[in-house]
Amino acid sequence: MRTRKLGWGIFVCALLSAAYGVADAQTTKANPSDTSVGMQRQVNLTPQEQLAQADAFVARMGVTGAGVRRMLEQARSQRDVVKTLCLNDKLNQIDVAVRSAQDRRAALEQANIRKDSDLANHEFTILTVLRQRVEQLHAEANQCIGEEAVLFGETKITTTIDTNLPHEDPSSYPDNPIVSIPPVIASPYK
Repeated sequence: MRTRKLGWGIFVCALLSAAYGVADAQTTKANPSDTSVGMQRQVNLTPQEQLAQADAFVARMGVTGAGVRRMLEQARSQRDVVKTLCLNDKLNQIDVAVRSAQDRRAALEQANIRKDSDLANHEFTILTVLRQRVEQLHAEANQCIGEEAVLFGETKITTTIDTNLPHEDPSSYPDNPIVSIPPVIASPYK
């Protein structure tokens, strides 16, 4: 569990770093004495628009989770263990992302109440990343494959015996086989 949380943290950091790095590389600093890192991404939405968009993100993520849950129930009803395990893993990750998005949406609302636009933009960016992650997990859930269900009926075995085979049993050994005794190795050490 701890490894999974670490993986999520690294994934989110890498994604945010990539997004901010590209945005920062395309902008020029107006003040050369400004020592900020440039990790700020301006969102051109009003606080109300951010909240409305966040609500849409959370709702869409919930619908996606419900769709994967239906796929999981279908795999369980078909007793497809492999597909069930795959879908269960994807659904667990989606559920974690949805709960995190709900928490972030509440934090976004609090930031907007306090009129803290930097924190609001941060929370909205995290919500966007979580939405993208849920879309990726949905695509992976659609790729889950199960056991081969291509059974055409009972197996039937047909045996054909060649008529040109000898009738005696060649597997019987003679009563007194010739046994050769291996040579004795003489060693100077006795």
